Amino acid sequence: MAKLKKTARKTTSANNPNLQAQAERLSKNLGESAQQVWLAGVGAFGRAQAEGSKLFETLVKEGLSVEQLTRKVAGGKVGAVRDAVESTVGQARERASDTWDRLEKVFEERVQRALRRLEVPSREDLSALIDRVDSLNGELRKLGGAAAPRKTAAKKAATRKPAAKKAAPASKRARKAAK
Repeated sequence: MAKLKKTARKTTSANNPNLQAQAERLSKNLGESAQQVWLAGVGAFGRAQAEGSKLFETLVKEGLSVEQLTRKVAGGKVGAVRDAVESTVGQARERASDTWDRLEKVFEERVQRALRRLEVPSREDLSALIDRVDSLNGELRKLGGAAAPRKTAAKKAATRKPAAKKAAPASKRARKAAK
C-alpha cells in the first residue's frame, strides 16, 4: 500500500506543471470573457442612451394611437348602452304611469263606493238640493214677499267638499224633502 501512495504522488507532481498551465489559461480566458461581457454591457447602455429617447417617443406615439382607438370603440359602445338604458327607462316610466293611473282609478271608485254606503251626498245630489231650495225660496217669495235670495252662499256650499258627518244628516233631510 505504501507503494501505491508513492506512485500516486509521483504522477500528480509530474502532471502538476501541466495542470498549472491549464489553470492559468482557463483563468486568463475567464478574465477576457468577463471583460468582453462588461464591455458589451457598457456598449448596450450607451446605445440605449442614444436611441432611448427615440424609442420613448415612438412608444408615446403608439400609445396615443391605441388610446384614441380605444376611446372610439368605447365611445360607440357607451352611446349604444346609453340609448338602450334610456329606452328601458322610458318604457319603465310608461308602465309606472299606466299602473299609477289604474291605481288612482281603483282608489277613486272605492272611495265613491264607501261614501255611497255611508250615504254621503255627491256633488250632483248637493246641486239638485240647492236647486230645489232655490225654487222653494222663489215660491215662498211669491207667496209672502220674503227677503232677497242667497245664491252666492248656496254656490259656495256646492263647490266645497262636504264633511262626511255633517253631510249625512243633510242628505236624509233632502230625501225627506224630496218625498
